[in-house]
Amino acid sequence: MRLHARRRAILAAGLAAVVMPVCGVTTIREAANASRQQHMSAVEIDTADPELTLAWNDEFDDEAGAPPDPSKWVYDTGGEPQWGNQEWEYYTSRPENVSQNGDGSLAIVARRETLPGMSPCPYGTCDITSGRITTRGKFSQTYGRWEARIKVPEGQGMWPAFWMMGDTDEGWPDCGEVDIMEIVNKNPGTVEGTLWGPDFPENGFGSDYTLPNHARFSSDYHVFAIDWTPDKIAWSVDGEVYFSHDRSQMSAHQWVFDNPFYGLLNLAVGGEMPGAPDATTKFPATMLVDYVHVYAPAP
Repeated sequence: MRLHARRRAILAAGLAAVVMPVCGVTTIREAANASRQQHMSAVEIDTADPELTLAWNDEFDDEAGAPPDPSKWVYDTGGEPQWGNQEWEYYTSRPENVSQNGDGSLAIVARRETLPGMSPCPYGTCDITSGRITTRGKFSQTYGRWEARIKVPEGQGMWPAFWMMGDTDEGWPDCGEVDIMEIVNKNPGTVEGTLWGPDFPENGFGSDYTLPNHARFSSDYHVFAIDWTPDKIAWSVDGEVYFSHDRSQMSAHQWVFDNPFYGLLNLAVGGEMPGAPDATTKFPATMLVDYVHVYAPAP
């Protein structure tokens, strides 16, 4: 989730008193049409690849209502201003917002409701809850492949994301950030992948991919991935690489992608990037995650 709104405000105002998110503290801050069995077969093929080994995974196969595996995931909770994007949602650890659906997926659900402690809030209507989970403190890795098979919700103001943050105690953007998948549902057929680091351009280094034939990412599951080496990060959708960025392209910018990163999944609502939900936005809205796989380079 890009944090450039806060960064831009700080740079413009020169306010040293504004606290940036600390990346190491979690409280701050055609494959899509194949069957599940076909995807598991693909896992076996990838695992047999001599250059990659399956290092960490979650298949979300528990019963309906079960929380994400606490040995693998922790919750980020609360609302703005800690996220830095003028978001509207208030993240909770309730199963109503984050739980397994009993059909092999994790459901992250944005709901229109009011809970104690949600107000006052600096942005929005103080009546939207959602979920955000992270592997911080449970798993992080340097290099390899991160991928997830996800079906996103649709609606103005929806902002589903699968991304990574540098597992350090440095503030953003010095720790580094890799956005594997961001979809703002005023553009439901387009995914964005972006790289962030110290002194990067205001919009980071990134690109996007648009599904052919006016298709929408909300219509089916798709596999979003990055392949990360010491010298390059490449983004792909359903196995098709659409953007890469090399260390040699950094010029005067610092490459901060040689340290462990941890993963995050969340469904934000509102904010600077997608804009506000409107009368057409339907709640509850659900982001479904079939699996998350992380592969390590073979030793």
